Amino acid sequence: MKLAMVISQTNPEVVFNAFRLANFGRKEGDEVKVFLLAEGVELDRIDDPKFDIRGQAESFLQAGGEILACGTCLKLRNSQGSELCPLSTMKDLHGLIREADRIVTF
Repeated sequence: MKLAMVISQTNPEVVFNAFRLANFGRKEGDEVKVFLLAEGVELDRIDDPKFDIRGQAESFLQAGGEILACGTCLKLRNSQGSELCPLSTMKDLHGLIREADRIVTF
């Protein structure tokens, strides 16, 4: 299954669980892509001792998952992106949605 996940917030518990689901999907053999939109592009800045978001995101990448981040949203926050938040476009989001079997938003 091709799973598209869109994260548009920075609530630590929600983002943590989104990446837990993404990692589970990869373990099940699914093709999983995460698109960060709006506040979601602030993934690098989420720091909560209860939730190892960075660890979950890095595990996802190591398992072959892909993370994309809205370039306009990053620019509005004076960011050029990073390994966890690579610069992407609406065209990429549109393609991700068109190709996905399922879309989950957080």
